[in-house]
Amino acid sequence: MPGHLIRRLNQLSTQVFAARMRAIGIDLTPVQFAALDAIRATPGLDQAGIAAMIAYDRATIGGVIERLLQKGYVERTVSARDRRAREITMTKAGEAAYTRILPVVRDLQSDILSSLSEDEAQHLVSLMKKVVGA
Repeated sequence: MPGHLIRRLNQLSTQVFAARMRAIGIDLTPVQFAALDAIRATPGLDQAGIAAMIAYDRATIGGVIERLLQKGYVERTVSARDRRAREITMTKAGEAAYTRILPVVRDLQSDILSSLSEDEAQHLVSLMKKVVGA
């Protein structure tokens, strides 16, 4: 069934990501990386904006941001536009970690689909984008 295969592919992807992060001595999950990537791309987003950008649940993004705060990768400040909102920006430590992590994340993409030819991998990615509406 497609749902089961999608879950297994997600498990494989997560395992490869975790192994590569361990290899470079970084404690980071795929969702934490996605949030860090969104924060870097759009500094000053609030948590809801980050959740929307990475298609993650608004109710649980707070825990992801909290762990990034604990690692020293991001900081949270009160928005000048809306005192109720908290803007998230990357710290220097976060920028340094991101610079170190990004090449590893780019390289591990081919490991996830290593059993496919280049054409097959491109076709699968194209189909996945179609399914998720990207």
